[in-house]
Amino acid sequence: MEIRIDPHTLERAEERGTNENEIKDVLNTGSTIQAKHGRMGKAKVYDFNRDRHGEYYEQKRVEVIYAIEDNTVITVTVYVFYGIWKEQK
Repeated sequence: MEIRIDPHTLERAEERGTNENEIKDVLNTGSTIQAKHGRMGKAKVYDFNRDRHGEYYEQKRVEVIYAIEDNTVITVTVYVFYGIWKEQK
């Protein structure tokens, strides 16, 4: 299935600390999560082990919200959360 990353998603990715490669990885290998408004979502936890905005974080969780139209995954937005999760990759 083709993946089309919306420009809005890339803008949010840069602001929130992820990138196009991680977005595609989440869509291809992430776990399904709930999303609102008839959309779909996937998430994946990555090792981070560095500072962000003056705080040290061991991991980050990248969540991609998307829709499927005509056999194409179209991203809506991406969220990034920093902390530690029990589940690993």
